[in-house]
Amino acid sequence: MTDIPLSPGMAVLDVDLSAITDNVRTLRARVDRPLMAVVKADGYGHGLVEAARAALAGGADSLGVTTLGEARALREAGVDAPLLSWLHAPGADFGWAIGAGVALGLSSLEALEAVAAAGAGAAVHLKIDTGLGRAGCTADDWPALVERAAGLAADGRLSVAGIWSHFAFADAPGHPTVRRQVVNLRAAADVARAAGLDGFALHIANSAATLTDPDAWCDVVRPGVAVYGLDPMGGDPAAYGLRPAMRASARVLMAKDVPAGTGVSYGLTYTTNAPTRLAVVPVGYADGIPRAASNKAPVAIGGRRYRIAGRVCMDQFVVDVGDAPVAAGDEVVLWGDAAYGEPTAQEWADAADTIHYEIVARVGGRFVRRHHDDLRGRA
Repeated sequence: MTDIPLSPGMAVLDVDLSAITDNVRTLRARVDRPLMAVVKADGYGHGLVEAARAALAGGADSLGVTTLGEARALREAGVDAPLLSWLHAPGADFGWAIGAGVALGLSSLEALEAVAAAGAGAAVHLKIDTGLGRAGCTADDWPALVERAAGLAADGRLSVAGIWSHFAFADAPGHPTVRRQVVNLRAAADVARAAGLDGFALHIANSAATLTDPDAWCDVVRPGVAVYGLDPMGGDPAAYGLRPAMRASARVLMAKDVPAGTGVSYGLTYTTNAPTRLAVVPVGYADGIPRAASNKAPVAIGGRRYRIAGRVCMDQFVVDVGDAPVAAGDEVVLWGDAAYGEPTAQEWADAADTIHYEIVARVGGRFVRRHHDDLRGRA
């Protein structure tokens, strides 16, 4: 049995790095082309540098981040793997990125010109909006973008390493827009080739497509949430050989016995229907616990399941534990791995009417994050 030591704080995120490594290894075995592990947003809440190293250990060929700040943090930590960054505010330090060998995702002619002005040698991935309506060059502006990129490439100013896009229905691989977006991406590639570009990699496949849709794999797959052991379609990750890497827990701050008819937490939206024991858990929406999970989200204490009683507050929530002998200091598991009987991030997402991406990526505040080589075998 693996021992999980008590945190010096009131709440802790235990991250199993072997899960990330094994998940990437499992994903890598599914596909016969390069895999870019997405570690943006602090590794989806799991720790940027640690998640990146674990993903590379599992066979990831490259890493994806959004900002140059994330890219810089990886380079400063000694991570020298191929790296793509794609969310750049005006005035971004493209010169640093070029010198650090960070490939740049670009969506506009203005951004392309800024990169070209920052120095020679940039590797760029040109993004086409194939139907998401977010970042990405429009189809009308695409010919001008690729023509200019081809001219800069011919002059040795930069190279076009990729053409890419994002799915609109990221968690629904069977949606008709998925096939249409792949068609649009391939059409954009044809326009780029007609402009004189070649040798670039096409990529659009997210976690869902990596797991279920070989037709969308193109030249590179780009899984994100599956790297961390969550099923992008909201099902059981074990069905794909994945296991959750994050376990969120806290310690009971205090427990007290109250009579029937006791209102609990702000707005008194929960009232005890019998004499019972209330356990106060010292995390709340300031720590990323969704207020929308009030009265609904599951926790486990002493191997038994309960639900939050009343509203989630800024710093705490309450659990009605009935006649269980819960006491201050007892562990409260918020989410983890269903294989150990723990509530899951998906259950929390269902309770809060959101997606598990948000549950794991937003958690923070007073949680102490700890990384472990392997947490399998815990009680």
